[in-house]
Amino acid sequence: MIGCSRGESDLRHDEYTHVPADVSDEKEVRTLFSSIRRDVGYVEYLLNNAGVASMNHSLDTPLDAFEKMLSSNVLSTFLFSREASKIMRRRKRGRIVNFTTVAVPLRLAGEAAYVASKAAVEALSRVMAKEVAHFGVTVNAVGPSPVETDLIRGVPNEKIESLLALQALARHVTMEEVVRITDFFISPSSGGVTGQVVYMGGLDGDRLPSGEVLPA
Repeated sequence: MIGCSRGESDLRHDEYTHVPADVSDEKEVRTLFSSIRRDVGYVEYLLNNAGVASMNHSLDTPLDAFEKMLSSNVLSTFLFSREASKIMRRRKRGRIVNFTTVAVPLRLAGEAAYVASKAAVEALSRVMAKEVAHFGVTVNAVGPSPVETDLIRGVPNEKIESLLALQALARHVTMEEVVRITDFFISPSSGGVTGQVVYMGGLDGDRLPSGEVLPA
């Protein structure tokens, strides 16, 4: 297994190799996949879980913050999916799993840039699923509700609680629960499933965070 991030990793395992690289830099991404093609020869599955978030009102979101989210959340997903698919098509099989968020269907106020970037990831997933289907490659996405990770540690607790209240399961999901869905999408038994987005937590109807009911 190969992992990638901008910095070094403290994860140590006999079957894990970490490669420092900027996931939104095309040259670095292409170099990474060239080395994979040379040293490994194939890519069985790809998990695009790199991402950043910003909890700012759209009027208070600096352009550089928006650009950073688009680069980290969308551009990296596109680059890795493109390069992985090129290798996968040689063996006529492969699995790509992208990560989105329940903030997209909930249209959470105060997260315009983050929601926009993840909505783009969902659209990219659905379109690429059609484009690479004849290569035997599937593309799906997982949208976790809040998971207790570094990504949400800076978010005010009351904001997290208001989000959880909109779910059928008014609690954080665990990393193990996210892994189970991901395991299905990368398994051989998921070959008939592509272009799908699975949201976790169970959204409470079509309510917005304000409690307003969306029109039918």
